[in-house]
Amino acid sequence: MKNRIKALAFLVLIASVTALEARTITGSVKSDKGTAIAGATVTITNADGYSESVYTDASGNFRLQSVIEGRATMRARAYGFADAVANAAPAVHFRMQHHASEALYSQDLPASAHVVTLQWDDEKMQKDFVSQCQFCHQIGNATTRRARDEDTWESVITRMQGYGSVLTWENERVFRKVLASSFREEPVKTVLTPDVSPQLSKASVREWSFGDGSSYVHDIELGRDGLIYGVDMGSDRLWILNPKTNQIDFKQMPPNDLPLGGLFSGGVAPLGTFAAYHGPHSIVEGPDGKMYMTCSLSAEICIYDPSTEQFEFLPTGGDTIYPHTLRFDKKGILWFTFALSNQIGRLDPQTKEMKIIDLPSNGFWRWLSDAMLPTILKVSSWFGKRDLYITLSHHKTSGEGHNVLNLPYGIDIDPVDGSIWYSKLYAGIIGRVDADTLAVEEFESARRGPRRLRFDQKGVLWIPSFEEGYLMTFNTKERKFEKEYRLPTLAPDQYETPYALNVHPKTGEIWITANLSDRWFRFDPQSESFVSYPSPTRVAFMRDFIFLPDGQACTSNSNLPAASIEGGRPKIVCIDAGVDQGIPAGIQAGK
Repeated sequence: MKNRIKALAFLVLIASVTALEARTITGSVKSDKGTAIAGATVTITNADGYSESVYTDASGNFRLQSVIEGRATMRARAYGFADAVANAAPAVHFRMQHHASEALYSQDLPASAHVVTLQWDDEKMQKDFVSQCQFCHQIGNATTRRARDEDTWESVITRMQGYGSVLTWENERVFRKVLASSFREEPVKTVLTPDVSPQLSKASVREWSFGDGSSYVHDIELGRDGLIYGVDMGSDRLWILNPKTNQIDFKQMPPNDLPLGGLFSGGVAPLGTFAAYHGPHSIVEGPDGKMYMTCSLSAEICIYDPSTEQFEFLPTGGDTIYPHTLRFDKKGILWFTFALSNQIGRLDPQTKEMKIIDLPSNGFWRWLSDAMLPTILKVSSWFGKRDLYITLSHHKTSGEGHNVLNLPYGIDIDPVDGSIWYSKLYAGIIGRVDADTLAVEEFESARRGPRRLRFDQKGVLWIPSFEEGYLMTFNTKERKFEKEYRLPTLAPDQYETPYALNVHPKTGEIWITANLSDRWFRFDPQSESFVSYPSPTRVAFMRDFIFLPDGQACTSNSNLPAASIEGGRPKIVCIDAGVDQGIPAGIQAGK
């Protein structure tokens, strides 16, 4: 016992030595005419790519508590102005210049301002485009809005189908025509009207850059050891961040004699990965302190034990394809979705017993996908990396496109009765699995594209509509959708593509990823109002939110490819709202 006490005291001493101390930087941000700029983002960055940001108040003033030591650069950023840069000092006062030309103004606009310049004659085609071409990255950022002719766009679209876009021949024809005729690098003149809530100046953001342009860090999770774990789907790595010391490292998964690409070895770059055998996608900590991951390419539940630093791999078996999102229930049972085989998995970590629940197919073409996709992937692997599964699939010959798939996606556990709820992204359905009987019920979504859903502590199910830009609620007792709120946009003609959300365990507020306008949202269910937080980094495509013990909301910026993110690398991002309860000010949500 004495040795344990001494060891604990030693660890506390080490933590006190290695934890970083903060310095205070104050200043102001004004325009070239001397007018205070409210809501400007002020960022300090060191040579390692670690940064801290705050927002200016109504008077244009800021106060930044930074742990960065030594030389560092500072930047002020605001809509309509060129970035202002300075060396870090105890007091920094920025004067920002208005953009000198329409072209420079347009270049700094977020993707949401550019993607709406695409000219669509067919509403269905536009819906298909949002579903398939904005699935895992922005359209309209500097990389994706470059002027290209139809032939070049055709090659891009072909490559994207190898990554996972499910298009008809008509989709291909219309998409390349619209993209070539609309993205001509002509200045966009839209006027942005950002929300600058009084709450904004209380917030602070930390960002950790790591990996490289090919890294594909999907989800993150907080361990009981205080470390943040991130799964790199592109390189089979588990990144480990200490947010107190800013140290980051990774553990490499062994290939285990798998072919490159796992079950998708017939793909040139399946799901946008080039060096993955397992493809870890989502991660959650188990009751035993281990990290449980869905390894999507290899159809496994991969387990990492921080105490031994060893991996364990559990094949999901049968014809299961692409395990996606996973959650533990209160009994310690792990539940997870299979995106491409239309199933739910159940794992007892103690006995290693695995059960697979087949979900309703919802129509002939989706049934055919459920029946044939395992065979298609296997046959494709016989002929090398040629993306043959695209040719063998019936999504083109049927003319159904992505509607041949259900795509079970998000999953969460009802805190009231312990039932399991999931979303089907392509089918536009949410469903329920009884934890005891495994009986299944399904319900049509009120809005298209229900993606990663979550319960609040009262048992209300919150759902983001990815394809329509809405936040929805579902009453699980009465089995009906109740409320919906349109996410605020920077201009009336713009839209958002919310990928995921999570409910803050202390405040009950909903944190939502926007993913087109380089912002996040915090929604207060009591006042039904949003507060928006501009991302300090351009090209922000965020995944699942997690929460730290002090209330910070954290996520990963994993636009695919990461090379398109400002700075060229993925990031782990944590935002401190700076308030304990409620949101007294913000945009009133549209219903």
